[in-house]
Amino acid sequence: MLGILPRPPCDAAKPRRLHGSFVAKHRAVRQRIALRPRLTFPCMTGNADDRIMKRLLLLAPAAALTATLAACGSSGGPARDASAPLVYVSSSRTPASIAACLEGRLPRVRTSHTGAATELAVGADSHNSYFVTLTPLNGSTVIKVMHPANAPDDPPEEEMRFAIARCAT
Repeated sequence: MLGILPRPPCDAAKPRRLHGSFVAKHRAVRQRIALRPRLTFPCMTGNADDRIMKRLLLLAPAAALTATLAACGSSGGPARDASAPLVYVSSSRTPASIAACLEGRLPRVRTSHTGAATELAVGADSHNSYFVTLTPLNGSTVIKVMHPANAPDDPPEEEMRFAIARCAT
């Protein structure tokens, strides 16, 4: 009479060392157990024949490629609102001293006066990149820098911000 065969242990498919070499361990007793037994619940080590694992292995390169292309195609950051000032700060220095400092630090600066405010146009004559307004207010100066949406970055924005910071202090 044939009885129910005991369930193979979790390590049934793990190799054994026999005389210094690897030998696969299989439990093929009377053809009732497959040559490559599938691991079950207590041992969750995975199996290359598993459908889910095959799908994951096939989809992993596609997911990596998609992530790489998405990272390469992303923009440099959020778009800046052209109607908002690039810089808006207050300084204890006078408008004349700030204007003189900016003229010394930045190339192609043209100065004009409108009432109490001093206006500076920075950039090439045909395409002004930045418009700086220096307005006196209660013994201090309000500095407002505008950068039109279609204007070139001449000088670069980092250089402009640095010059404003140095001249405002």
